[in-house]
Amino acid sequence: MPPLVFSEAMRDVDLFVGVTSIATDPDWTDRGQDRHTAYWRTAAFGELTASAEVRREALARILPRLKIAGRCTLDGRFLTVRGDLRTYRIHLGSANVLMAPDDAYLCIVPARGKGPGRVFLPFEDERLSLILSKAFLLAADTGITDASILVQIERGA
Repeated sequence: MPPLVFSEAMRDVDLFVGVTSIATDPDWTDRGQDRHTAYWRTAAFGELTASAEVRREALARILPRLKIAGRCTLDGRFLTVRGDLRTYRIHLGSANVLMAPDDAYLCIVPARGKGPGRVFLPFEDERLSLILSKAFLLAADTGITDASILVQIERGA
């Protein structure tokens, strides 16, 4: 098998496994299935997959050019974003968010009916787009108006 064909096939397998896992479902922990919570937490914030490692490399090149560059740092598996209210860690594999100082989970889901809501990237990676969207939102956390997000942020601040 030619190396390029094999590489693309493995990328498709990685994407399939990634999107079919409960780890990509931000509402999973709200379903009352406690026996799966430990798996969800490990997968949602655990070691990076090969795709996430590539995403990390892309972020390293993109971040210095962004308006929010001074508020962001890459730290292992996370993009750390310093807001005015709190500091946030966005997992580079799942795009899930933890808030400092207690690593409380912050659930942010895309608004429905307001267009695609994605950051345009010249290549295909919806997760990177989601990570960047969350980074821009959280870097300007004093401007957040969504009540469900504000309640979570203010709970431990």
